[in-house]
Amino acid sequence: MVAPSTLPAGSVGSVETQFLDLPAPLPLDCGRELSSVRVAYETYGTLAPGRDNVILVCHALSGDAHAAGYSTVVSETSTRDGFAAESRDGAAGKALGWWDGMIGPGKAFDTDHFFVVSTNLLGGCKGTTGPSSINPRTGHAYGSDFPVITVADMVRCERAFLDELGIERLAAVAGGSLGGMQALQWAVTYPDQVDSIVVIASTHALHPQGVAWNAIAREAITRDPAWQGGDYYGTGRQPDDGMSVARMVGHMTYLSAPALEGKFGRRLQFADDIRYTIDRPEFEIESYLDYQAGSFVKRFDAGTYVRMSRALTYFDLARQHGDGSLARALANVSARTLLIAFSSDWLYPPVASMEIEAALNELGKPVEYHLIEAPYGHDCFLLEEARQTPIVRRFLKEDLQ
Repeated sequence: MVAPSTLPAGSVGSVETQFLDLPAPLPLDCGRELSSVRVAYETYGTLAPGRDNVILVCHALSGDAHAAGYSTVVSETSTRDGFAAESRDGAAGKALGWWDGMIGPGKAFDTDHFFVVSTNLLGGCKGTTGPSSINPRTGHAYGSDFPVITVADMVRCERAFLDELGIERLAAVAGGSLGGMQALQWAVTYPDQVDSIVVIASTHALHPQGVAWNAIAREAITRDPAWQGGDYYGTGRQPDDGMSVARMVGHMTYLSAPALEGKFGRRLQFADDIRYTIDRPEFEIESYLDYQAGSFVKRFDAGTYVRMSRALTYFDLARQHGDGSLARALANVSARTLLIAFSSDWLYPPVASMEIEAALNELGKPVEYHLIEAPYGHDCFLLEEARQTPIVRRFLKEDLQ
């Protein structure tokens, strides 16, 4: 817990993750359905009497429900363990929410005006039903029996969850990366229930290079002998080696060459000269990757990782909703759309946001596109909070009028 007198300005304070069980089975795109789905969530701000000030914030692949404030339960590792985390967060990092700089009084998602809701995604490993959860039919972890899920399934789960809270309409849905995909899916699937969407460092469909990197990460996990076909829960062995490689691959795709050059260069880690080794790190960048991998395997589940990764690659609005046409897929969208991209993001490149903007403009839909020049690659959506804030605040002001 953090004492109110020590809270920094703009903090939502101490928060506790809550849980809600959906009363009805959840249908999935694969044709199956899940019963007894539990959703982990947090809320920030005050719900208006008319329940019309709600913003749903959606997390990326490795996030969770703890988006803002200081968690009452401090875990060993943090979702904020990415690039430059130590210098940004200091000792508070392990308790802080993954988008704390964007959510709170006076921030981008201003809790003086909005009631912000964050959930752990369907298929997750931080409280929402996923592969590591107990299957009520068997009394054991789902493991390999947990279905393949899609972004549309995640959104369907969020809709069912909000129904239980009595929230029918959203002032906005917002997120970066996979979170931005969910925002787009919300606008397409529930066009009459969303006023605005904020789509940051995201896309209407991963480019082939992104599909390929995700495939490599999944292969690293599933080829680890400890994967055991996905049924490693309770065996005392888990695919940590595969997950480590997957994290290394994934983390490098989130960064840019200039950012890595600036932070690491070719500096040696442990000596003034090379030591002629194969299996030990020689360079700072190698040690950094080892650290990232070690932190990640402590906090994230491999079964969740492979399913989130697959959901990312399946997402394709034009194919799924427009018979190959992005404009047709977006034809029924009524939400105002804010798109933010970053110049150095090669995994979710600005051209993807520009394509969404062009399709919405062609349809005469309200859309804003902003390109932020920043050197940190895809991770900019987590690192460049100060530069995103005025853009988002100005955009959301219309929802307050």
